[in-house]
Amino acid sequence: MMRHLFLAVIGFMIAFAPAACGDETVAKFPDYRPVAGWPQLPPKFELGPVSAVATDAKDRVFVAHRGPKPVLVFDRDGKFLRSWGDDHIDTPHGLRIDPDGNVWLTDIGNHLVMKFDPEGKLLLSLGKKGEPGNKPDQFNQPTDVAVTSTGEFFVTDGYGNARVLKFDRHGKLLKQWGKKGKGEGQFNLPHAVCLDAKGRVCVGDRENNRVQIFDTEGKFLAQWKESGAPYGLFSTGDRLFVADGRAGWVRVLGADGKSIGRLGEKGTAAGQFQMPHMLCVDSRGDVYVAEVTNKRIQKFAAHAAKSPD
Repeated sequence: MMRHLFLAVIGFMIAFAPAACGDETVAKFPDYRPVAGWPQLPPKFELGPVSAVATDAKDRVFVAHRGPKPVLVFDRDGKFLRSWGDDHIDTPHGLRIDPDGNVWLTDIGNHLVMKFDPEGKLLLSLGKKGEPGNKPDQFNQPTDVAVTSTGEFFVTDGYGNARVLKFDRHGKLLKQWGKKGKGEGQFNLPHAVCLDAKGRVCVGDRENNRVQIFDTEGKFLAQWKESGAPYGLFSTGDRLFVADGRAGWVRVLGADGKSIGRLGEKGTAAGQFQMPHMLCVDSRGDVYVAEVTNKRIQKFAAHAAKSPD
């Protein structure tokens, strides 16, 4: 038994080690540790496949899962606060919080992009419910949303279509770009979108195993191929966190798109993943990862890594 325990601990340490990118990178990459017992679910409540997670300015955690009460809200310590969404949501996919605290959700079952207030009141709905399409007022299983500080927002319309759409704050379409393919500005399942610190649009081109970088007008700038299969993206500071649902880990990329570390490995134990789908980082640097296959949400506390000897 002691031998098995020793091997498990060694495996966990390896899984959470930073990539070998030099002593300086090793010293700066945090030691991420799973938080036991997080979150505390309501009595007799079971999560369905968990598709997305986001935190607001107060580090309240919003979780989207595929089951009754599809949006759950917790405080940062994992205490359950409330739930909502049964009246509007069929199959949640992406969930984001905008700078004003509103909750944006993509629904691949109803082909809708929706904006809610924090209590679950529907404020805006785009698309035609139950009617997939590729027209300006239709989506075909939209996957994710990214909202700018001025209220403009970008939508990845990813499973049935292969495009990114840009809207003004009121939901008027401003432009769109992309088509099916492997070239620059083309996509094979644009699955996630976020804005980096420079205001650039980062798109997780999942089946092409890359992140494509654009300006806000859709001009192609770069592609990053060290992402693996980017199911989920979250940008903070000069780092891009990537949930690689195929490899079963979270990869962290630097400002140049190069890998600087990763956490996790395939499995069902704490600190392991089965299809990590989307993720976020709160104001304290803690990481939350939504898992589809394991039907759970994991929180990882960031601890300062020890400098190498």
